[in-house]
Amino acid sequence: MTLSLETPQEVLTSPGPFEGPEKLLEVWFAPSVDQLPEPQPSSSSSSLNTKTYRIRSTGNGELKGLRKVPKEVWEEMLDIVKCKVLSVVEGDEIDAYLLSESSLFVSPHLIILKTCGTTLNLLGLYRIIEIAKEWCGFTNVWRCFYSRKSFFFPERQQGPHKDWGDEVRFLDTVFGTAGAAYTVGPMNRDHWLLYLTSPNTVPNLPSSSSSSPSSSLTLPAPTSTALQSRSDGPSFQPTKYQDTTLEILMTHLAPSARSQFFNDDSNGTLKSGLELGKDISAKLGIDQLFSQEETELDSFGFDPCGYSANAVIGSGMPDDSTNPGGYFTIHVTPEDGWSYASFECNVPLPIAGTSTGTSSQEGAIKRPELKELIRKVVNIFQPSRLSITLFVSTPATTPTNEEEEGEGEQQTETEQRAWKSFGTDLLGKGFVRKDRIGYEFDGYDLVFACFEKRGWEEPKSGNMTIGDHNGDA
Repeated sequence: MTLSLETPQEVLTSPGPFEGPEKLLEVWFAPSVDQLPEPQPSSSSSSLNTKTYRIRSTGNGELKGLRKVPKEVWEEMLDIVKCKVLSVVEGDEIDAYLLSESSLFVSPHLIILKTCGTTLNLLGLYRIIEIAKEWCGFTNVWRCFYSRKSFFFPERQQGPHKDWGDEVRFLDTVFGTAGAAYTVGPMNRDHWLLYLTSPNTVPNLPSSSSSSPSSSLTLPAPTSTALQSRSDGPSFQPTKYQDTTLEILMTHLAPSARSQFFNDDSNGTLKSGLELGKDISAKLGIDQLFSQEETELDSFGFDPCGYSANAVIGSGMPDDSTNPGGYFTIHVTPEDGWSYASFECNVPLPIAGTSTGTSSQEGAIKRPELKELIRKVVNIFQPSRLSITLFVSTPATTPTNEEEEGEGEQQTETEQRAWKSFGTDLLGKGFVRKDRIGYEFDGYDLVFACFEKRGWEEPKSGNMTIGDHNGDA
C-alpha cells in the first residue's frame, strides 16, 4: 500500500515496512438516527463564517446530521490525520469514503475513522467534534470507541500513537473519567486494545485545536476537570435494534493469498487503482460476500501492492426498519514479513438458528450466517494467525436483585450464540483456538477469540518475533 504524500518526511526518507494494523475511531453523537439531538447554538467561531460550502442534499431534501457536512470539510479534517480521499460511495443512510490509508464512514449520528500506516488518527478527534458542533449543533458525545491491534512497528508511529499509554492519556484529556481503557489478549503476543466512554459525555477541547493541527503532535496538558456523563444533556431512549460489529484481523498471510494483491503490469496494460480493485474483488469473490443485488462495492488496488474496499449493504444502516443494512470494509498489506488483512462489518448477520433474510417477507435477500462469513473471509486471505472480535450492544434495563445474582444468565441471545460460534471448531481442524475471552461493558458485550494454524511457528526477525516487538506495555 502506498504512503500518503502528507506522511511525515522523516518516515518517508527512512526505509522500512508499512504498518498494516489500523487505528479505529468511532464517535457517536446519538444512539440511533431517529434520536438525533436537537441542534444547540454554537459558541465557537465556525468555518461556516469564513468559507462558502454547498449544503449537501438528495432528491428527498436536505440530508440529516453529519451527512450534510460537505466533503471538503471532511477532507480538511483528514489533512490533519495525514490521508486523502480516493473515492466515495453515497448510500441511502451512509457515506463510505475510501482513503489512501483505509476508510471513513459518515452516518447522520456517527462517524467511523479507520486509518493505517503512520496516520495521526486521534488528532482528527478534536476536529470531528468541532465539525459536529459547527454544522449540526451537537454538543455532547453519546459514545466514543477507539481500538486497534498491537502494532508491528510502534517505533515508526508519530505523536500519541507511539504508545498505548499516550493514546489513553490523549483520550482522557477529552473525556476525563468518562473513559476506560482495556487490553484484550496476551501482552507479549498479538493483543487488542480498546478505549470506550460512558454515554452522553461533554468533551473538553483545546480552543486552538483547529488553528494549528501540525503543532498537536505533543500531548495536550491534562484537564483538571473530571468529566462525567451530563445529566442535563439530551435524553435518549433505548435503541430498538442491536448494534453489532464483527472485526477479523489477520496476519502472516499465505504466499498464494498475498500474491493476489500485487500489481502485475507484465502484460503492459496500465489500469487505474479503481480498475485494479474491481478485478481483485471479482477474482477473489469479495464482491460475492453479500448478494450483489444489495451491495455497492468500492475497491482500490494500490501500486505496487495493497488493496482496500468499502461496501454499502442495503440502506447502509442496521436500524433501518424497512431495509436494515450496514457496511463492510477490507484492507490488505501483502508484503512478506508483515503481511496483514482486516475485515470489518456491522451488517445484521443471522447466527445459526435465526432467520437468514433481511426481513420476514418472502423473497427477502439472504445473508451469510456469522460462521459462514468468517470462514469465507479466512479462506480468501489464508492467515496463519488471526483474531476475531464481536461487539454486541445490550438492552438498557435496570436489573432486579434476582437478576444481579444471576447476571451471567442475562446476556443477550445474540451474545450467547456468538460465544458458542467462536468454538474450537469454528475454522475446522486446520486451526487451533488460542484464546476466547468475554467482556461485559456498560451497554456492550464483547467476544474475542484468537486462532493459529495448527503446527504453525511464528517466523523470527533477528532475535525477536513480531509479537515480541509490539511495544504496547
